[in-house]
Amino acid sequence: MQCVSDVMKKDAWYLALLLPLLAAVYATVVPGMVGDWNNDPNYSHGFLVPLIAGYFIYQKKEELASAQFRPSNLGLPAMLASLALLVVGIAGTEYFTMRSSLVFLLAGIVLYWFGWQVLKVLALPIGFLLFMVPLPYIVYDAMAFPLKLFITKVSVFVLKAMGIIVWREGNIIMFPQTVLEVADACSGLRSLMSLLALSVAFAFFSQQTNLKRTLLVLSAIPIAIFTNMLRVIV
Repeated sequence: MQCVSDVMKKDAWYLALLLPLLAAVYATVVPGMVGDWNNDPNYSHGFLVPLIAGYFIYQKKEELASAQFRPSNLGLPAMLASLALLVVGIAGTEYFTMRSSLVFLLAGIVLYWFGWQVLKVLALPIGFLLFMVPLPYIVYDAMAFPLKLFITKVSVFVLKAMGIIVWREGNIIMFPQTVLEVADACSGLRSLMSLLALSVAFAFFSQQTNLKRTLLVLSAIPIAIFTNMLRVIV
């Protein structure tokens, strides 16, 4: 049974060629994504995602040490498909496709060099990296708008139950003396994205069963909606 170091030594020259090549291919993709983390509050959690993924790998070091390393040629078409996604993304100026292709490419590389067992061990940290990729605007808007309407309706219902005179028009809350617009920032989607990423990390660090992990992750949805509803009401 081979270990990681044996595989790395055997194909060292491949890796020496591959890493600079990947850096060149994604030279504009990754910096642009980091720029979105820095400039868009919806994705500021992106800075933490690679660090948490790295800690996931560290936590799985014993599993990696005991895993069988059987390189799979199926990793090659997986890598080619990922690079095809990159090309399609560049051609269509679709940043989500370009950026997510990097995550799939990493999975293909692991499969090709180390095999299925290692990929299974690293599936969580690699998959977790998808949280660092900003959603396409069309998807973000499609999710944010119904959330805004829902929070607006619930907020108006609560305010009326408290005896406050209020009307609603779409995502606009109207008081006798003022008007309040429930903007995208109050939709709950921003906090939902961050809470989902953090809840996945916390669930796998603190819980032992998949049921408890799933429940903990799903709890992020009502928490995000409730906290943003409080923001509107208060």
